[in-house]
Amino acid sequence: MRYWFLFALLACLPNSARAAEPAKISYFREIRPIFQQHCMGCHQPAKPLGGYIMTSFAEMLKKGDRDKAGVVPGQPNQSDVMDQITIKDGKSEMPKNRDPLPPFQIKLISDWIAQGAVDDTPKTATAVVDQDHPPVYQLPPVVTALAYSPDSTIIAVSGYHEVLIHKGDGSELVGRLVGLSERIQSIAFSPDGKSLAVAGGSPGRFGEVQIWDVAKLKLKSSVSITFDTVYGVSWSHDGEKIAFGCGDNTVRVIDASNGTQVLFQGAHSDWVLGTTFSVDSQYLVSVSRDRSMKLTEVPTQRFVDNVTSITPNALKGGLATVERRPQKAGQLSKVPPDTPGAKPMPYDELLIGGSDGVPRLYKMHRETKRVIGDDANKVREFAAMPGRIFATAFNTEGEMCAVGSSLDGTGEVRVYQTNDAKLVSKFESIPSAVYAVAFRRDGKVVASAGFDGEVRLHDPLTGKLVKSFMPVPLKK
Repeated sequence: MRYWFLFALLACLPNSARAAEPAKISYFREIRPIFQQHCMGCHQPAKPLGGYIMTSFAEMLKKGDRDKAGVVPGQPNQSDVMDQITIKDGKSEMPKNRDPLPPFQIKLISDWIAQGAVDDTPKTATAVVDQDHPPVYQLPPVVTALAYSPDSTIIAVSGYHEVLIHKGDGSELVGRLVGLSERIQSIAFSPDGKSLAVAGGSPGRFGEVQIWDVAKLKLKSSVSITFDTVYGVSWSHDGEKIAFGCGDNTVRVIDASNGTQVLFQGAHSDWVLGTTFSVDSQYLVSVSRDRSMKLTEVPTQRFVDNVTSITPNALKGGLATVERRPQKAGQLSKVPPDTPGAKPMPYDELLIGGSDGVPRLYKMHRETKRVIGDDANKVREFAAMPGRIFATAFNTEGEMCAVGSSLDGTGEVRVYQTNDAKLVSKFESIPSAVYAVAFRRDGKVVASAGFDGEVRLHDPLTGKLVKSFMPVPLKK
């Protein structure tokens, strides 16, 4: 009887009082997010570094170019993944060109393998989307980004997990750049048109910047950064640096050749949604949901100034887009009288838009003495758009600008003369919200797209619809 009583007593004890059993580690909830953030960008079908793929669980158990299999269930010491992430003399082979994983994550992976490397991915989450298995669309995706190549022969359109490359006139789909990120927030061609930078990620899990070889339609590099999607990608004038904004309120710049971070700025207090370099790339401008446009010196990573005023109600909402106006070479800013010894800098103008629906043009550098509460950098305002502004674009000469907005599910695109804010045209036949606009290099076409997934090409001088096309193949 007394033995029965003891067993009953043990059964009633809390777990902490029983013999400690190692907690079962979940691949889907604990290990997969680590691999997504640090490993899968370089080990996917689009870029199988070392011949090893990690986006598929079955592939993860196989060998790459090395003799060992990546993951050997039950045997961490025989798993090549552990060899590559183990820290030796303060360094590890992987992640490549980045800091080693934190020790607790390394132990977590090791313990998961020791427990049998069980794949507990739910059946509802097993659909594979990669370069070998491109997305299948039954409905058009929301288009959040558009970009013409510098020679306008192609136009890049954002999709789900991919960027779709079309001929510039929209007549043919010529390539699909399928990557790791579920959401594509921003795309930009390098100044020479040979590379395409893509900013996006998977909400709440990781942000990613992809760099693609346009001619080969091949992923050159993938840089995973932060724990949320990233936005507003832009190139330096020489194609050596890539800037973007983050959901953790920071602005960052990476080296385009190897993905190394070369600038970090944390002066914003909300998501940073847009970036652009000065004409000489010595300065970086960023806009945020915190209602500010900030200027950062690139070589020193030093926050310099708020380009927009900090006067209450000067901006009645957050900013979503910034575009630098193309300027003539040699044009210089005046030196403010309260900065003795300062040298003139290239004169740059910036077009911004956001929640209050008013496009505004600002000077990048202050030319007058600072007065608390002034708005001295503002050049002019344009007529208010309906709803929120999500996209802006200049033609090659900077003489015209296109602005796209959204209100209650409908969109509008207007083209203005930059110098006097005169309305040139208002586009016809846009039944859905507009999130992206792009000027063709010759200035004769403006592309726009948004919620309904259709890309529309308009004549900027008349506003007439020239052509529209669906950027993705739809499954019937």
